[in-house]
Amino acid sequence: MDSMDMNIFDYMRGNDMEKEAPLAARMRPRTLDEVMGQEHIIGEDKLLYRAIKADKISSVIFYGPPGTGKTTLAKVIAGTTSAEFTQINATVAGKKDMEEVVAKAKEIQGMYGKRTILFIDEIHRFNKAQQDYLLPFVEDGTVILIGATTENPYFEVNGALLSRSIIFELKPIPMEAVRELLKKAVYDAERGMGAYDAVIDEDALDFLADVSGGDARHALNAIELGIMSTGRGEDGKIHITLEVAQECIQKRAARYDKSGDNHYDTISAFIKSMRGSDPDAAVYYLARMLYAGENAAFVARRIMICAAEDVGNADPQALVVATNASLAVERIGMPEAQIILAQAASYVACAPKSNSACEAIFSAMQEVGRTGNLPIPAHLQDAHYKGAAKLGRGTGYKYAHDYPNHYVKQQYLPYELDGKEFYRPSGNGYEARIREHMQRIRREENGARP
Repeated sequence: MDSMDMNIFDYMRGNDMEKEAPLAARMRPRTLDEVMGQEHIIGEDKLLYRAIKADKISSVIFYGPPGTGKTTLAKVIAGTTSAEFTQINATVAGKKDMEEVVAKAKEIQGMYGKRTILFIDEIHRFNKAQQDYLLPFVEDGTVILIGATTENPYFEVNGALLSRSIIFELKPIPMEAVRELLKKAVYDAERGMGAYDAVIDEDALDFLADVSGGDARHALNAIELGIMSTGRGEDGKIHITLEVAQECIQKRAARYDKSGDNHYDTISAFIKSMRGSDPDAAVYYLARMLYAGENAAFVARRIMICAAEDVGNADPQALVVATNASLAVERIGMPEAQIILAQAASYVACAPKSNSACEAIFSAMQEVGRTGNLPIPAHLQDAHYKGAAKLGRGTGYKYAHDYPNHYVKQQYLPYELDGKEFYRPSGNGYEARIREHMQRIRREENGARP
């Protein structure tokens, strides 16, 4: 077989392999213009877009949820760069694999003057020693690193490696973009499944685009399964209905529109259940939101707000729990994040309640709006500069720790607001102790000599 015959054979075999590849792989964008939903990093005026177009890519780390295009961007770079492109997966690769990549990169650089781009998928799977091994070769330019991770790189990637890379965070693909991708997948005969003569209902499209949560691969897998497993109707076509879509993604269509009234009704019920000290209702509405694909970070933010607004100092630990839950959700992700959110929501729901801190800031803001910037008492003003004493700044200030019980009476509010109260501790939970302490201070004030 001569070289021309071999080329034709390889070409035909390549085409057959591509046709047999999973739908998600066939629909993968090949150029920057085909990439959807990441305009914040690959818009035409953005750094990454310009660097790829100019073939001047430096070490980068792509961070984001599954199915948002991290590997896709690496493949696009591979198709546009003049550099050698090598890919390894951190789940199966070891130090020996990296040694081979580095040796080959040095050889190519020495013989041809070409750079080597090393794409490491799931880079967070590498341990510290493996990441440390890469560092000098990234540093001297032997390899240009492209890392992809679903985990927060600030927790999972070597700090020295991070400092030599630019981090790009990929967002979940917008619902409308996923919807358009699904339509193309159903009807495109070249790269999609158009040859199967299938049609998809509008409500099925909406459901899959919504429930996929911005994960294009998840949605495409569901479409492929639906077309491959559904029989033809009387008209000879494969009909992807809402029922078929639900079966293919193993999730029932919940009545929950993340941008509509039902979204606000559900989050309102969730917050009011926590405020009303009903942990069962709080966890139920939490489940409804998560089942419908609500963003876990959004829910975590609402729990933090409730912990401060409705629990406050009645249980200061509530905000600590809620804040740490938010950080844990960011680090771990779904589905495990649902456990963390349930713990935080039930804690806040069961905690003693007080809105005294909330009322305090609202009242103070109202006062500032009414009276403006009243003069700060001179003894409280900054005295850490030359000439402050001549202006009377800081003169007469009493350092509280120099007095019994670390307290001394002096004017803190502007004189015009003397006696004004903004924070009034309730008798609930820890605030009962705060109120008792403040009342003791008031008694000492009243018994003290002017």
